[in-house]
Amino acid sequence: MSKLKDLNFPWLFRMAWRDSRRSRSRLFLFVSSIILGIAALVAVYSFGYNLQKDIDSQAAELTGADLVVSGNKLPAPQMRAFLSSLGGQRSEERSFVSMVYFLPARGTRLVQVHALEGGYPYYGSIDSKPREAAAHFRTGRLALIDNSLMLQFGVKKGDSIKVGKLSFGIDGVIDKAPGQTGFSAGIAPIIYIPLRYLPQTGLLQRGSRVNYNYYFKLSSGFLNEANLKRIREKADKEGMDVETVETQKQNTGRAFADLTRFLSLVGFIALLLGCVGVASSINIYIREKIASVAILRCLGVSSAQAFLIYLIQILAVGFIGSLSGAALGTLIQQLLPLVLRDFLPIEVTTSLSVPAILQGIGAGMVISLLFALLPLLRVRNISPLNTLRSSSDEPEVGRDWLTWIVYAFIAGCIILFSWLQLHDLKKSLYFSGGVLLGFLVLSGTAWGLIWTVRRYFPSSWSYLWRQGLANLFRLHNQTLVLIVSIGLGTAFISTLLLVQDVLMKQVSLSSSGRQPNMVLFDIQPSQKDALAQLTRRSGLPVIQEVPIVTMRVEEIKGLTAAKVKKDSSAGVPVRAFSSEIRATFRDTLSSSEKITEGKWSPQAGGAGVVKVSLEENYARRINVKVGDPMVFNVQGALIQAEVGSLRQVDWNRVQTNFRVVFPLGVLEEAPQFHVLMTRVPSTSVSVDFQKQVVRNFPNVSIIDLNLVLGILDSILSKIGFVIRFMAGFCILTGLIVLLASVMTSRYQRMKEAVLLRTLGGSSRQIFAITALEYFFLGALAAFTGIILSFGASWALATYSFEAEFAPQIWPVLVLFLVVCLLTVVIGLLNSRVVLKSPPLEVLRKEV
Repeated sequence: MSKLKDLNFPWLFRMAWRDSRRSRSRLFLFVSSIILGIAALVAVYSFGYNLQKDIDSQAAELTGADLVVSGNKLPAPQMRAFLSSLGGQRSEERSFVSMVYFLPARGTRLVQVHALEGGYPYYGSIDSKPREAAAHFRTGRLALIDNSLMLQFGVKKGDSIKVGKLSFGIDGVIDKAPGQTGFSAGIAPIIYIPLRYLPQTGLLQRGSRVNYNYYFKLSSGFLNEANLKRIREKADKEGMDVETVETQKQNTGRAFADLTRFLSLVGFIALLLGCVGVASSINIYIREKIASVAILRCLGVSSAQAFLIYLIQILAVGFIGSLSGAALGTLIQQLLPLVLRDFLPIEVTTSLSVPAILQGIGAGMVISLLFALLPLLRVRNISPLNTLRSSSDEPEVGRDWLTWIVYAFIAGCIILFSWLQLHDLKKSLYFSGGVLLGFLVLSGTAWGLIWTVRRYFPSSWSYLWRQGLANLFRLHNQTLVLIVSIGLGTAFISTLLLVQDVLMKQVSLSSSGRQPNMVLFDIQPSQKDALAQLTRRSGLPVIQEVPIVTMRVEEIKGLTAAKVKKDSSAGVPVRAFSSEIRATFRDTLSSSEKITEGKWSPQAGGAGVVKVSLEENYARRINVKVGDPMVFNVQGALIQAEVGSLRQVDWNRVQTNFRVVFPLGVLEEAPQFHVLMTRVPSTSVSVDFQKQVVRNFPNVSIIDLNLVLGILDSILSKIGFVIRFMAGFCILTGLIVLLASVMTSRYQRMKEAVLLRTLGGSSRQIFAITALEYFFLGALAAFTGIILSFGASWALATYSFEAEFAPQIWPVLVLFLVVCLLTVVIGLLNSRVVLKSPPLEVLRKEV
């Protein structure tokens, strides 16, 4: 306690205030570097808190009911009787995708048909125009259609659409339905029709893919733990899913948690970049304060007191900067719901979030303080003798163990923050390692540049070029901090551009060469030959025609789903039993397949076990290998099988690929549908062909891959905008660091300008030298960031998307030029004062 009293904190605060009088503008410039990083974090945290709050409050509207029981087959009579016994209000729905024919426009479109009976939704509503249409369409042979369909085909209320064999009058348009998002409506818009007319459409045939949904509004307290357990047990036996308002909250929150975690990590990187700027700025600030600290030491101030004086300054200004960032982030979070609107099934509010603000300020204060401590620790080593030395002389520093402790705390904070976002130590270490690698590569590039320019200085170049290069390793240069901050921001945006290009190329294959660009599915066995003839009569090729059988995995290596749930060490994941499999049967491999292990079996043996072929990645996920037994449930019939071979499948090929392929002689009599793939040469041919198919085969659905390509392009553009929006914080932070570093070292630059003018240099020459210096910095930072992005994009393309990495150069080249231009422009704009300052101003300060 006596040692703390000796420090005399009231006096330290007064000294910190007095010493800051002539340096406050520079101190505020220091923390301006972290404002955008804190703003990004507060904006994302606020968005995340508001999103979770709105999910909790709107989960009932998303579900539309207290309980939803759904499956992909008509429940058995016993299950239907059980559902009827639950009481309360009940609605039924059949949903499936189908082609719809718009009579006035003579156009067709793939849509999601929802055949509804009852008062669903019980919470929220189907927003329609006119408003009463959401209830009125159920009273007759009427339909509600998505607003996008009305705009696309120019239809209006009172016009007719043909669903299968039956026509419906358009009673209104849907603005929003429970659980609907902008993207789902873009791929397959929704239409509602009354359930009682569905049989007359002729769309429910053997093998049709239909979801059977049952919605319940139950009395309060009915969905207790015992009743839910009973319902789930019955549903599991029937192969049906159960959803409640609580599970909707969990599932929706989990789905968007990854989004907010990603955005917060990007914001955190922007904060780290700003902290690099803080460390650099504080380093220059402390260099300029060497004489002041030395005088204080001569007057009896201890090294600890001198250190605390400047620590108080940094903490105070850092807190003000953090508050400013939090205020800016609160404003920015008003934009995030608009940017992400098409991804979200709910309306997100933008209320003030105190926890988000406190988290952002806390993270900003801790990280910026740790980075500021690195140069601030040097104050402890400034001795009274420095009053007799040049003001630019550095205090001699040996190995400072406190510096290494600070480095350890910085690394620990980065790992801790990423763990709090990802909740996975391994991923947190990967993220932290990736950030560290990026910093090391960019730092190594900066040091390499400085060493190379010094070692191999181009003495034969013109004076202006030599001086511009020499500024990169001059005293108080900002080469390291600018290359790191601007380079990392460039790497983010460049990676986005390259990955987006990879994804688009995967889909663009559908419109090149002789690849199919139209898929016809839900074809019944009795229709396949007639539809193939219609395709050929239309002058189109039948590129591929395959049967598809829907099934589930019943057993893997003798283990059922129930056994795996009881014994988690069984080695088989539970999810292997939960999803449906769409398999096929044939006696040959397709052009996109290659056997990697085992032996291909074209025909089933006599009375032996059926040998199936599995896609190798699927086999790895469910932990099976060649020779392992499996049991498949095909519409209630159990088929004993054995893994006979593993296949490598090129999923990028536009054709039907399967995880499971059976030999001939097993599934021919199973409920099935067929898929036909063809290629249409133009939009007009596509429209005519689709009309003929819908007219003759109303149950057949068509996917125009050119339309999907356009929608995917729109989706990727919007996703790209979201990521660019956040990556922009990194670039802007880098530019602010650039601005702060120029302003901080302005006095040093003024002295250089005086010397150059004294030697006969003109303002134009000094302007050119400054422009060249910032061009070198911007060019090298952008180039290094782009090289990093090529490595990251190659890894994503190869290991995540399993696609060929053949990037386009021109978008990256444009980015390189833009970053260089911005760096030069900002550097010159902030150097104007240096260029215009008269020599006497510097001479007075020297005196």
